[in-house]
Amino acid sequence: MKSYAPILVAGALLCPLPGFAGPADYVYTPAVEYGEKEVDFKAGTAKKGGEPRESAYSLGFGWGATEWWFTEAYLKYKRADGEDTRYDAIEWENKFQLTETGKYPVDVGFLVEIERPRDRAEGWEVKWGPLLQTEFGKIQLNGNILFERAYRASEPTETELLYQWQVKYRWRPQFEFGVQGFGELGKWNDWAPHRDQKHLAGPAVFGKLPLGNHQAIKYNAAWLFGLNHGSPDHGIRFQAEYEF
Repeated sequence: MKSYAPILVAGALLCPLPGFAGPADYVYTPAVEYGEKEVDFKAGTAKKGGEPRESAYSLGFGWGATEWWFTEAYLKYKRADGEDTRYDAIEWENKFQLTETGKYPVDVGFLVEIERPRDRAEGWEVKWGPLLQTEFGKIQLNGNILFERAYRASEPTETELLYQWQVKYRWRPQFEFGVQGFGELGKWNDWAPHRDQKHLAGPAVFGKLPLGNHQAIKYNAAWLFGLNHGSPDHGIRFQAEYEF
């Protein structure tokens, strides 16, 4: 691993750090595959009783630019009940692998993601935070602590605290299964009351289907359930990547 990778991360920590977790969000993992290219499609939908169903979609292209840096650009779309699907934002995701895979008990990465919403009044939305992964035999555990904030928005904003977690059993490369969870706690240093937070969790499936010639289709999906009053009642999310 390049010795100057942590310097980039330290610089990101000093930047002012919005948007908040959507139905198409996914669990980030710390590993970077140098030279790998991918076309990435994500979709998700969530519904809370008495409120319109919210759906989101994104299409991106990513590239393992170095042994420790993966970068990806997305076009994002959204739809609410009774409305047409429309362009929502453009996003630039950057993932930095800070430790060599498997060298230490915990693999560590860092995420910096910048989003420019269609509605310019929302400013620039930035997400950042550490990505952690460890394994016990065939069980893989992931946990991410993320921060979000709208920068240069028309109205004052606060840095929000989010989390993601995942437990995966590596049964076969083509089919693995486990559980995923997502949450939003409110202001990072003054959490919202529990009834106003968002917590979702549910069963998930994963897999990688080789196509030959260094090509593959990688997928994961989850059926999520709200765990408290402030959460959607249920949601479904799906991601498919064509890697080459």
